Amino acid sequence: MPDSGEKFDAEGASGQDSFGRFDGQYFLGVSDAFESIKSTICAIAARKCSVIIKGETGTGKELTARQIHAISDRANNIFIPVDCTTLTGQLFESQLFGHTKGSFTGAIDNTLGFFRAADKGTIFLDEISEIPLDLQAKLLRVLQESKVTPLGSTKSYNIDIRVICATNRDLKEMVNKGDFRADLYYRLNVVTVDVPPLRDRKDDILLLADFFLTNQSDFYGETPKVLADRTKEMLLRYSWPGNVRELANAMERAYVLSPGEKILPAVLPTEMLLEDAGIECGHHRIPTIEAAKRKLVIEALEYTNGRKLEAADILGLERRVLNRLIEKYKIKTNNSDND
Repeated sequence: MPDSGEKFDAEGASGQDSFGRFDGQYFLGVSDAFESIKSTICAIAARKCSVIIKGETGTGKELTARQIHAISDRANNIFIPVDCTTLTGQLFESQLFGHTKGSFTGAIDNTLGFFRAADKGTIFLDEISEIPLDLQAKLLRVLQESKVTPLGSTKSYNIDIRVICATNRDLKEMVNKGDFRADLYYRLNVVTVDVPPLRDRKDDILLLADFFLTNQSDFYGETPKVLADRTKEMLLRYSWPGNVRELANAMERAYVLSPGEKILPAVLPTEMLLEDAGIECGHHRIPTIEAAKRKLVIEALEYTNGRKLEAADILGLERRVLNRLIEKYKIKTNNSDND
Protein backbone atom coordinates (compact mmCIF):
# COMPACT_ATOMS: atom_id res chain seq x y z
CA MET A 1 0.00 0.00 0.00
CA PRO A 2 1.45 3.39 -0.93
CA ASP A 3 2.70 5.62 1.86
CA SER A 4 2.98 8.84 -0.13
CA GLY A 5 0.76 10.80 2.21
CA GLU A 6 -2.41 9.47 0.64
CA LYS A 7 -5.24 8.75 3.03
CA PHE A 8 -7.81 5.98 3.12
CA ASP A 9 -11.23 7.60 3.41
CA ALA A 10 -13.52 4.97 4.94
CA GLU A 11 -16.79 6.82 4.37
CA GLY A 12 -19.10 4.49 2.44
CA ALA A 13 -17.64 1.28 3.82
CA SER A 14 -20.05 -0.80 5.85
CA GLY A 15 -19.33 -1.40 9.51
CA GLN A 16 -18.12 -4.53 11.30
CA ASP A 17 -20.73 -7.25 10.96
CA SER A 18 -22.75 -7.56 14.15
CA PHE A 19 -22.81 -11.33 14.19
CA GLY A 20 -19.35 -11.84 15.67
CA ARG A 21 -15.75 -12.66 14.84
CA PHE A 22 -14.73 -14.80 11.94
CA ASP A 23 -12.44 -17.52 13.23
CA GLY A 24 -15.03 -20.26 12.79
CA GLN A 25 -16.33 -20.04 16.34
CA TYR A 26 -19.18 -17.72 15.40
CA PHE A 27 -20.04 -19.02 11.94
CA LEU A 28 -22.79 -21.20 13.34
CA GLY A 29 -25.21 -23.73 11.95
CA VAL A 30 -26.05 -27.43 11.82
CA SER A 31 -28.70 -27.47 9.09
CA ASP A 32 -28.11 -29.11 5.71
CA ALA A 33 -28.34 -25.68 4.09
CA PHE A 34 -25.62 -24.31 6.34
CA GLU A 35 -23.37 -27.33 5.76
CA SER A 36 -23.75 -26.74 2.01
CA ILE A 37 -22.57 -23.14 2.43
CA LYS A 38 -19.55 -24.28 4.44
CA SER A 39 -18.62 -26.83 1.76
CA THR A 40 -18.78 -24.18 -0.95
CA ILE A 41 -16.69 -21.78 1.11
CA CYS A 42 -14.01 -24.41 1.68
CA ALA A 43 -13.93 -25.18 -2.04
CA ILE A 44 -13.45 -21.57 -3.19
CA ALA A 45 -11.60 -19.85 -0.34
CA ALA A 46 -8.12 -20.61 -1.65
CA ARG A 47 -9.00 -19.52 -5.20
CA LYS A 48 -8.81 -16.00 -6.62
CA CYS A 49 -12.10 -16.13 -8.52
CA SER A 50 -14.79 -13.51 -8.02
CA VAL A 51 -17.80 -14.53 -5.94
CA ILE A 52 -21.39 -13.32 -5.79
CA ILE A 53 -23.23 -14.01 -2.54
CA LYS A 54 -27.01 -14.00 -2.92
CA GLY A 55 -29.56 -13.84 -0.15
CA GLU A 56 -32.30 -11.86 1.51
CA THR A 57 -31.51 -8.93 3.77
CA GLY A 58 -30.25 -10.08 7.16
CA THR A 59 -29.19 -13.60 6.14
CA GLY A 60 -25.51 -12.97 6.83
CA LYS A 61 -24.02 -12.26 3.41
CA GLU A 62 -21.19 -10.16 4.83
CA LEU A 63 -20.50 -12.80 7.44
CA THR A 64 -20.18 -15.35 4.63
CA ALA A 65 -17.81 -13.06 2.74
CA ARG A 66 -15.66 -12.57 5.82
CA GLN A 67 -15.51 -16.32 6.35
CA ILE A 68 -14.27 -16.81 2.78
CA HIS A 69 -11.56 -14.23 3.47
CA ALA A 70 -10.73 -15.71 6.89
CA ILE A 71 -9.77 -19.13 5.52
CA SER A 72 -8.11 -17.87 2.34
CA ASP A 73 -4.42 -17.17 1.76
CA ARG A 74 -5.30 -13.48 2.11
CA ALA A 75 -6.50 -13.88 5.70
CA ASN A 76 -3.57 -11.92 7.13
CA ASN A 77 -4.33 -8.97 4.87
CA ILE A 78 -7.15 -6.46 4.96
CA PHE A 79 -10.84 -7.10 4.33
CA ILE A 80 -12.67 -3.96 3.21
CA PRO A 81 -16.49 -3.92 3.09
CA VAL A 82 -18.12 -1.31 0.87
CA ASP A 83 -21.80 -0.34 0.95
CA CYS A 84 -22.56 0.31 -2.70
CA THR A 85 -25.87 1.99 -1.88
CA THR A 86 -23.91 5.03 -0.73
CA LEU A 87 -21.84 5.40 -3.90
CA THR A 88 -23.09 7.67 -6.65
CA GLY A 89 -21.51 9.94 -9.24
CA GLN A 90 -18.23 11.55 -8.31
CA LEU A 91 -18.37 10.00 -4.87
CA PHE A 92 -18.30 6.55 -6.48
CA GLU A 93 -14.99 7.15 -8.22
CA SER A 94 -13.48 8.96 -5.28
CA GLN A 95 -14.41 6.35 -2.68
CA LEU A 96 -13.55 3.29 -4.77
CA PHE A 97 -10.56 4.51 -6.76
CA GLY A 98 -9.24 7.46 -4.75
CA HIS A 99 -8.59 11.03 -5.85
CA THR A 100 -5.81 13.60 -6.03
CA LYS A 101 -5.69 16.79 -4.05
CA GLY A 102 -7.68 19.52 -5.77
CA SER A 103 -9.42 17.18 -8.23
CA PHE A 104 -12.79 18.49 -7.08
CA THR A 105 -14.22 20.86 -4.49
CA GLY A 106 -13.44 19.50 -1.04
CA ALA A 107 -10.56 17.25 -2.19
CA ILE A 108 -8.05 18.58 0.30
CA ASP A 109 -5.80 15.48 0.29
CA ASN A 110 -4.77 12.61 -1.92
CA THR A 111 -6.76 9.49 -1.03
CA LEU A 112 -6.21 5.81 -1.79
CA GLY A 113 -9.78 4.67 -2.30
CA PHE A 114 -11.13 1.28 -1.27
CA PHE A 115 -9.52 -0.71 -4.10
CA ARG A 116 -5.96 0.42 -3.48
CA ALA A 117 -6.46 0.13 0.27
CA ALA A 118 -7.54 -3.49 -0.26
CA ASP A 119 -4.39 -4.40 -2.22
CA LYS A 120 -3.28 -7.98 -1.40
CA GLY A 121 -6.54 -8.46 0.49
CA THR A 122 -10.28 -8.76 -0.17
CA ILE A 123 -12.84 -6.14 -1.12
CA PHE A 124 -16.51 -6.84 -0.42
CA LEU A 125 -18.98 -4.91 -2.57
CA ASP A 126 -22.27 -5.12 -0.70
CA GLU A 127 -25.46 -4.60 -2.73
CA ILE A 128 -23.56 -4.49 -6.01
CA SER A 129 -26.90 -4.21 -7.81
CA GLU A 130 -27.28 -0.61 -6.59
CA ILE A 131 -24.38 0.79 -8.60
CA PRO A 132 -25.81 2.97 -11.41
CA LEU A 133 -25.36 1.77 -14.99
CA ASP A 134 -23.11 4.65 -16.01
CA LEU A 135 -20.66 3.75 -13.26
CA GLN A 136 -20.65 0.01 -13.85
CA ALA A 137 -18.37 0.42 -16.91
CA LYS A 138 -15.70 2.10 -14.78
CA LEU A 139 -15.84 -0.73 -12.25
CA LEU A 140 -15.60 -3.31 -15.04
CA ARG A 141 -12.47 -1.69 -16.47
CA VAL A 142 -10.74 -1.78 -13.08
CA LEU A 143 -11.64 -5.44 -12.61
CA GLN A 144 -10.45 -6.40 -16.10
CA GLU A 145 -7.16 -4.50 -15.98
CA SER A 146 -6.40 -4.87 -12.25
CA LYS A 147 -5.39 -1.23 -12.33
CA VAL A 148 -6.81 1.86 -10.65
CA THR A 149 -6.54 5.46 -11.80
CA PRO A 150 -7.44 7.95 -9.06
CA LEU A 151 -9.87 10.73 -9.92
CA GLY A 152 -7.90 13.71 -11.20
CA SER A 153 -4.79 11.66 -11.99
CA THR A 154 -3.30 10.15 -15.15
CA LYS A 155 -1.24 7.60 -13.27
CA SER A 156 -2.50 4.03 -12.86
CA TYR A 157 -1.68 1.70 -9.98
CA ASN A 158 -1.62 -2.09 -10.12
CA ILE A 159 -3.81 -3.87 -7.58
CA ASP A 160 -4.04 -7.47 -6.44
CA ILE A 161 -7.43 -8.01 -4.80
CA ARG A 162 -10.07 -10.68 -4.30
CA VAL A 163 -13.53 -9.37 -5.20
CA ILE A 164 -16.60 -10.66 -3.38
CA CYS A 165 -20.01 -9.13 -4.08
CA ALA A 166 -23.40 -9.49 -2.45
CA THR A 167 -26.94 -8.77 -3.53
CA ASN A 168 -30.51 -9.43 -2.46
CA ARG A 169 -31.73 -9.00 -6.05
CA ASP A 170 -31.69 -11.24 -9.11
CA LEU A 171 -28.78 -9.87 -11.14
CA LYS A 172 -29.56 -12.09 -14.14
CA GLU A 173 -33.06 -10.65 -14.30
CA MET A 174 -31.58 -7.14 -14.02
CA VAL A 175 -29.30 -7.95 -16.97
CA ASN A 176 -32.31 -9.09 -19.01
CA LYS A 177 -34.09 -5.83 -18.20
CA GLY A 178 -31.05 -3.72 -19.04
CA ASP A 179 -30.54 -2.56 -15.44
CA PHE A 180 -27.17 -4.29 -14.99
CA ARG A 181 -24.35 -4.69 -17.50
CA ALA A 182 -24.06 -8.22 -18.87
CA ASP A 183 -20.27 -7.99 -19.19
CA LEU A 184 -19.89 -6.91 -15.56
CA TYR A 185 -22.29 -9.66 -14.44
CA TYR A 186 -20.29 -12.38 -16.18
CA ARG A 187 -17.02 -10.90 -14.92
CA LEU A 188 -18.26 -11.11 -11.33
CA ASN A 189 -20.37 -14.25 -11.44
CA VAL A 190 -17.67 -16.92 -11.49
CA VAL A 191 -19.06 -18.61 -8.37
CA THR A 192 -22.41 -17.96 -6.69
CA VAL A 193 -23.06 -18.70 -3.02
CA ASP A 194 -26.74 -18.80 -2.09
CA VAL A 195 -27.36 -17.97 1.57
CA PRO A 196 -30.84 -19.32 2.40
CA PRO A 197 -33.35 -17.41 4.55
CA LEU A 198 -33.59 -18.37 8.20
CA ARG A 199 -37.06 -19.90 7.68
CA ASP A 200 -35.33 -22.55 5.53
CA ARG A 201 -32.76 -23.22 8.26
CA LYS A 202 -35.05 -24.35 11.06
CA ASP A 203 -32.35 -26.51 12.63
CA ASP A 204 -30.19 -23.43 13.15
CA ILE A 205 -32.75 -21.16 14.84
CA LEU A 206 -32.41 -22.32 18.45
CA LEU A 207 -28.64 -22.70 18.13
CA LEU A 208 -28.35 -19.09 16.99
CA ALA A 209 -30.84 -17.87 19.59
CA ASP A 210 -28.80 -19.46 22.39
CA PHE A 211 -25.65 -17.94 20.94
CA PHE A 212 -27.13 -14.43 20.93
CA LEU A 213 -28.41 -14.85 24.49
CA THR A 214 -24.98 -16.03 25.63
CA ASN A 215 -23.46 -12.93 24.03
CA GLN A 216 -25.85 -10.77 26.05
CA SER A 217 -25.04 -12.51 29.34
CA ASP A 218 -21.31 -12.14 28.62
CA PHE A 219 -21.79 -8.47 27.76
CA TYR A 220 -23.64 -7.73 31.00
CA GLY A 221 -21.60 -10.17 33.11
CA GLU A 222 -24.75 -11.96 34.27
CA THR A 223 -25.98 -15.50 34.66
CA PRO A 224 -27.13 -16.90 31.28
CA LYS A 225 -30.85 -16.83 30.48
CA VAL A 226 -32.64 -19.68 28.76
CA LEU A 227 -35.63 -19.99 26.48
CA ALA A 228 -38.83 -21.47 27.87
CA ASP A 229 -40.27 -24.36 25.85
CA ARG A 230 -43.19 -22.20 24.68
CA THR A 231 -40.75 -19.55 23.50
CA LYS A 232 -38.73 -22.13 21.56
CA GLU A 233 -41.89 -23.29 19.83
CA MET A 234 -42.72 -19.73 18.81
CA LEU A 235 -39.23 -19.13 17.45
CA LEU A 236 -39.48 -22.26 15.32
CA ARG A 237 -42.95 -21.29 14.00
CA TYR A 238 -42.10 -17.70 13.14
CA SER A 239 -41.39 -16.79 9.48
CA TRP A 240 -38.34 -14.55 10.20
CA PRO A 241 -38.70 -11.97 7.41
CA GLY A 242 -35.65 -10.17 8.81
CA ASN A 243 -33.65 -13.40 9.00
CA VAL A 244 -30.64 -13.78 11.32
CA ARG A 245 -30.41 -10.05 12.00
CA GLU A 246 -34.02 -10.05 13.21
CA LEU A 247 -33.31 -13.04 15.45
CA ALA A 248 -30.32 -11.25 16.98
CA ASN A 249 -32.44 -8.17 17.73
CA ALA A 250 -35.30 -10.28 19.12
CA MET A 251 -32.96 -12.08 21.52
CA GLU A 252 -31.42 -8.82 22.71
CA ARG A 253 -34.89 -7.42 23.41
CA ALA A 254 -35.99 -10.61 25.16
CA TYR A 255 -32.87 -10.64 27.30
CA VAL A 256 -33.12 -7.06 28.54
CA LEU A 257 -36.87 -7.32 29.24
CA SER A 258 -36.68 -10.62 31.14
CA PRO A 259 -36.28 -10.12 34.90
CA GLY A 260 -35.75 -13.83 35.54
CA GLU A 261 -33.53 -16.45 33.97
CA LYS A 262 -36.30 -17.97 31.84
CA ILE A 263 -37.42 -16.13 28.70
CA LEU A 264 -41.16 -16.40 28.09
CA PRO A 265 -43.09 -15.47 24.91
CA ALA A 266 -44.39 -12.18 26.34
CA VAL A 267 -41.02 -10.46 25.92
CA LEU A 268 -40.72 -11.34 22.23
CA PRO A 269 -41.34 -8.55 19.68
CA THR A 270 -44.97 -7.68 19.01
CA GLU A 271 -44.88 -8.79 15.38
CA MET A 272 -43.87 -12.28 16.46
CA LEU A 273 -46.74 -12.50 18.94
CA LEU A 274 -49.18 -11.22 16.34
CA GLU A 275 -48.10 -13.79 13.76
CA ASP A 276 -48.17 -16.58 16.30
CA ALA A 277 -51.66 -15.62 17.43
CA GLY A 278 -52.85 -16.07 13.87
CA ILE A 279 -51.32 -19.53 13.64
CA GLU A 280 -52.77 -20.66 16.96
CA CYS A 281 -56.23 -19.50 15.88
CA GLY A 282 -55.99 -21.85 12.93
CA HIS A 283 -55.48 -19.05 10.39
CA HIS A 284 -52.33 -18.75 8.34
CA ARG A 285 -52.61 -14.98 8.56
CA ILE A 286 -52.50 -12.26 11.18
CA PRO A 287 -55.59 -12.31 13.45
CA THR A 288 -57.92 -9.39 14.10
CA ILE A 289 -56.34 -6.48 15.92
CA GLU A 290 -58.62 -6.98 18.91
CA ALA A 291 -57.78 -10.68 19.24
CA ALA A 292 -54.09 -9.91 18.96
CA LYS A 293 -54.25 -7.16 21.61
CA ARG A 294 -56.06 -9.46 24.03
CA LYS A 295 -53.45 -12.18 23.52
CA LEU A 296 -50.59 -9.73 24.09
CA VAL A 297 -52.08 -8.48 27.34
CA ILE A 298 -52.69 -12.02 28.60
CA GLU A 299 -49.14 -13.08 27.70
CA ALA A 300 -47.63 -10.09 29.50
CA LEU A 301 -49.73 -10.63 32.65
CA GLU A 302 -48.91 -14.32 32.73
CA TYR A 303 -45.24 -13.55 32.39
CA THR A 304 -45.26 -11.03 35.26
CA ASN A 305 -47.52 -13.17 37.48
CA GLY A 306 -50.20 -10.48 37.34
CA ARG A 307 -47.93 -7.53 38.13
CA LYS A 308 -49.54 -4.86 36.04
CA LEU A 309 -46.78 -2.26 36.23
CA GLU A 310 -44.22 -4.73 34.86
CA ALA A 311 -46.69 -5.93 32.22
CA ALA A 312 -47.34 -2.34 31.13
CA ASP A 313 -43.58 -1.75 30.77
CA ILE A 314 -43.19 -4.85 28.60
CA LEU A 315 -46.09 -3.78 26.38
CA GLY A 316 -44.93 -0.17 26.23
CA LEU A 317 -48.18 1.10 27.75
CA GLU A 318 -49.14 3.39 30.60
CA ARG A 319 -50.61 1.56 33.59
CA ARG A 320 -54.03 3.21 33.16
CA VAL A 321 -54.17 2.14 29.50
CA LEU A 322 -53.41 -1.45 30.52
CA ASN A 323 -56.18 -1.33 33.11
CA ARG A 324 -58.65 -0.22 30.45
CA LEU A 325 -57.62 -3.07 28.18
CA ILE A 326 -57.96 -5.61 31.02
CA GLU A 327 -61.47 -4.35 31.67
CA LYS A 328 -62.37 -4.16 27.98
CA TYR A 329 -61.27 -7.70 27.21
CA LYS A 330 -62.59 -9.10 30.52
CA ILE A 331 -59.22 -10.56 31.44
CA LYS A 332 -58.95 -12.18 34.85
CA THR A 333 -55.88 -11.36 36.92
CA ASN A 334 -54.48 -12.85 40.11
CA ASN A 335 -54.96 -9.57 41.95
CA SER A 336 -56.57 -6.57 40.31
CA ASP A 337 -54.70 -4.26 42.70
CA ASN A 338 -51.35 -5.93 42.15
CA ASP A 339 -48.60 -3.58 40.98
